Amino acid sequence: MKQAIRWCAMSLILAWPLAASAEILAMLNYESKTANPLRKEGIAIVDVDPASPAFGKVLADIPLPGDLVAHHIYYNRDKTKAYVTALGKSVLHVLDLKRFPFRLTAVPVPQCSVLEDVVLSPDNKTWFLTCMGSHNVVVGDAVTDRPLRTIAAAHPADPHIRWPHGIALNTAIDRLLVTSTISPDLKQPGDSVTVIEASSGRVLSTHRLAIKPGAKSAPVEITFHPKQPVVYVTNMVEAAVFMGVWDAARKAFAFRAVDDLAKRGQGFALEMEFNAAGDRMYVSVAQPGVVNVYDVANPVEPKFLRTIAAAPGAHHLVFSPDEKYLFVQNSLLNLPGMDDGSITVIDVAQGKPIHAVNTLKDAGYNPNSIVILPAK
Repeated sequence: MKQAIRWCAMSLILAWPLAASAEILAMLNYESKTANPLRKEGIAIVDVDPASPAFGKVLADIPLPGDLVAHHIYYNRDKTKAYVTALGKSVLHVLDLKRFPFRLTAVPVPQCSVLEDVVLSPDNKTWFLTCMGSHNVVVGDAVTDRPLRTIAAAHPADPHIRWPHGIALNTAIDRLLVTSTISPDLKQPGDSVTVIEASSGRVLSTHRLAIKPGAKSAPVEITFHPKQPVVYVTNMVEAAVFMGVWDAARKAFAFRAVDDLAKRGQGFALEMEFNAAGDRMYVSVAQPGVVNVYDVANPVEPKFLRTIAAAPGAHHLVFSPDEKYLFVQNSLLNLPGMDDGSITVIDVAQGKPIHAVNTLKDAGYNPNSIVILPAK
C-alpha cells in the first residue's frame, strides 16, 4: 500500500486518457492519521468508480510539505486551476490543471492565517479567501493569483469579522457573506454571519444564528441556492441548518432556522451540495457520520426528506458527473471519533451507501477534502 501512495507521474499520464470513459477520478488531499508515527501529506488521485477494474486504487500521489496541513480544494470556474488552502502556513497553493503532470505553485498570502474557504467570481477573475486565524478575507486576482486587498472592516455589532470560515458570493445582488465559525484552537465558537457589499468590501450587517438563546453555534459553511438569492448555513457546534432569504426591497437578508439536527441525535453539520436540478440539497453531518437530504425545489421552504449513513467524520460531498453517485469524505480535522478516513459511495437513486473506499484509511491516512477531476 505504501508503495502505491508515492508520487508517480507516469502512472497518472497513463491513466489520464481513460478518465472520460472508464473511470471516475477523485482528487483528495490527505494527511497522516494521529496514530501514524510518520507525518506525511499529499494529494492522491484515486479511482472511485465502483464499476471500474481500478476501483479504490491510487493512480498518482503529489507530495505536499508535511507541515502545510492542507485543508480544502476548490476549482476555479472553468476548472483549469485548483486552489488548495492550508491551516499550517500562510500559503495558497494553485494546481495548474492545464499542464500535465499537474504543477503546484505556492502563492504567499502573508496577511492570511489559517486559510479556509475560497470562492470565485462568475467572471473567473477574482477570488475571495477566508482567513480564520487573522479575522479577515483576502481578495485576489484569479488570473495572476496575486493577493490584492483585505476585508476586515469594523461594524457596531461585531468588532471585526471573527474567525471567518464559510463564504458565499452573489454578484447579482452585490453581496458576500461570511460565517464566524470558531477560533483555530477550537475553544471559542462564533455565532454569526456577516454580510458584506462585494464590490466595495464594506461590512453591512452581522446576524446571530442560533436556535437556543446564548448558544455559541459556530456557523461553518454557507452557500447560495443555485437558482435563487437564498443562502443556507450549517451550524457546526449547535448542529442546525439555517437559511437567509434576500429581500430585494430592503436589500437585506432575513434569517431563520430550517432544521434542528440535535433532535435526531446528530452533531457537527458541515458541508452542503446541490444536485444539478437544484431541487435537492445534501448536508454532511460528522457525528455519527451521515448525510441529510432536503427537498429545496421551493428554496424558501426546504423540507427534510431522509438520512443516509456514511461514516464518522462525514465531511465533503461531491457528485459523479452523471449524478449516479454521491461521494462522502469521512474525516474532520483528524478529531477523535470523526476521523474514519474512508470515502462512502452513495447510490443517489437508491438513497443508500453501496461501497466504501478504504485505501487511504488502511494506509494510515485521512483524506481532508474531495473533488472529481474534470473530464479531458
